[in-house]
Amino acid sequence: MPPAEVTYITATVAPVTEFSELPGRLNSIRIAQIRARVPGVVVEQVQGGMDVKQGQLLFRIDPEPLKASYNSAEASLQKAQAVQVQTQAKADRFKSLIEFNAVSKQDYIDATASAQTAVADVAASRAALQTAKLNLAYTNVTAPISGYMGRPLVTQGDLVGQGEATLLTTVQQLDPIYMDLTQSSNEVLRIRQAMESGRLKRAGKDEVKVTLVLDDGSHYPLTGKLLFSDISVDTTTSMVTLRAQFPNPNRLLLPGMYARALVEESAGKQAILIPQRVVSRGDNGTASVMLVGKDDKIEIREVKLGEARKDQWLVAEGLRGGERIVIEGLQMAAPGAQVKAKPYTPANVVPNSNAIDAPTNGQSAPK
Repeated sequence: MPPAEVTYITATVAPVTEFSELPGRLNSIRIAQIRARVPGVVVEQVQGGMDVKQGQLLFRIDPEPLKASYNSAEASLQKAQAVQVQTQAKADRFKSLIEFNAVSKQDYIDATASAQTAVADVAASRAALQTAKLNLAYTNVTAPISGYMGRPLVTQGDLVGQGEATLLTTVQQLDPIYMDLTQSSNEVLRIRQAMESGRLKRAGKDEVKVTLVLDDGSHYPLTGKLLFSDISVDTTTSMVTLRAQFPNPNRLLLPGMYARALVEESAGKQAILIPQRVVSRGDNGTASVMLVGKDDKIEIREVKLGEARKDQWLVAEGLRGGERIVIEGLQMAAPGAQVKAKPYTPANVVPNSNAIDAPTNGQSAPK
């Protein structure tokens, strides 16, 4: 039998960028709970599920009862001011008469006290009017922040604010968005040391550049930054809370989503990457590859694999640069067998594809 034909790739040692994987969940950068601050009936509302601006009107509570309270407070203030004028005039008159003993000293003290009481009543009435003015303004429920408004929790005609501040809706700021994650103190210390040594790519001062991987395995196109938000370690779990921040202009990232933050190290180590299809697994789970050894004979080599990189494996141990790894013809090759080996050429690569075929009829090639 002639030697079996196999194709091989050459193991090449090249710098490989390392990543630290930090799993966590996405959270809004700010969440505002919109509540009714005064009692009343909802007479107007906007539809939820849309972006709102800070100060935009979201709900309107019937203002008529509070207008009446405001008018009453305003009238009370006017009355208190009139009493203040009357009592102050009396106190001033008694002050001039007490010098001639025209009035008793007690009457003068009573008149002075009445004038001071009137001043206090005016201040209290003015405060009550200010409170009534604020309550009247609270009938217009506006957005305290710009963001995405969820569905309304009340409808037009509902009675709100009776004994409690009724929750009307929520507004969340989604751009940028936070990713909260919890890591061991040892891992946080390693990341900090890598950042100080310059091995991590920086996004700013005390900020590490990170890439987001969504739950379906796709990579988020925009780069974020890792923030060291907590400086204390939980004594029961020895964990530290970290926070990453990502731009989210298209609302692709939503609060509550699970994701992974990959921290990229700028100085990659030397390693070998091999296609996953050249790796075989034994009954005990050990990984091995076929090599074209000396005299073009097949040998089996056990390897220790690292992390997966798309359709490749990172080889931790077992291979050296320059060794020939069988990629096609594995079924026809047996350990120790002589083979006819040639370099592997991908099917979509055509050698000399730019060359012009020579004419076969003796004519010159077209110019």
